[in-house]
Amino acid sequence: MTTPDRLVRVATAGGVTTLTLDSPHNRNALSTPLMTELLAGLAAAVADDTVRVVVLDHTGPVFCSGADLKETAAAYASGSVPAVMLGDVLAAVWECPKPVLAKVAGPARAGGLGLIAAADLAVCAEEATFAFTEVRIGVVPAVISATVLPRLLPRAAAELYLTGDTFDGRRAAEIGLVTAAVPAAGLDAAVERFGASLVRGAPGALAGAKELLRRPPGADLRTEIAALSAVSTTFFLSAEGREGVAAFREKRDAAWVPTPAREATA
Repeated sequence: MTTPDRLVRVATAGGVTTLTLDSPHNRNALSTPLMTELLAGLAAAVADDTVRVVVLDHTGPVFCSGADLKETAAAYASGSVPAVMLGDVLAAVWECPKPVLAKVAGPARAGGLGLIAAADLAVCAEEATFAFTEVRIGVVPAVISATVLPRLLPRAAAELYLTGDTFDGRRAAEIGLVTAAVPAAGLDAAVERFGASLVRGAPGALAGAKELLRRPPGADLRTEIAALSAVSTTFFLSAEGREGVAAFREKRDAAWVPTPAREATA
């Protein structure tokens, strides 16, 4: 089922909801209307128990050009800029209890990089280009740093933040901005492979694993191990844990695996 005539199109199939940025006339810029629709689409996916994975996709040659500068310029008189809303979008993607996978077929700039970094996994075309261009227009990549800096190698972050230079998909993978860079012809297949793997995870366990990934290192190792042992026990004794262990022992798919995935592996 697809929602037409929107800035963000929504389609759900096989446990995967795809949110497609569909504003190619301004290179999928992060305007207030687009971000509003993106937040709504993400919230709906989180609320739908049949959805296991969220994919961020785009139409047109550009993934996302960052803030809508036309809208930003028009808002100067009010003393506020629409880019402030970007923080809500990045937080919603980062905190989403379901895995979020970004599919990047073309260039991304500024806020678009924050969106890619907020996703749990990101696959780009090797030909895609990226740049932190903020310093070249007299601003800084402040809000997006919340998601970008935890991903990037420190030396690479310093170079790219300060120079604003353009880099390609292979470099993006090397420095941690994306999970993988593949030839453009193989992008769809790579995203499908990741999606097929992700839907096999138990919904509660996926959310729990995401919490572990966001957990800061403990100051005291034994205290941290005790806390993590309690988390492990909770999951092993949960309904999902019991079903997962039983399914493994019985050499069958667990009950939460969507039917298409079961048929594909039968």
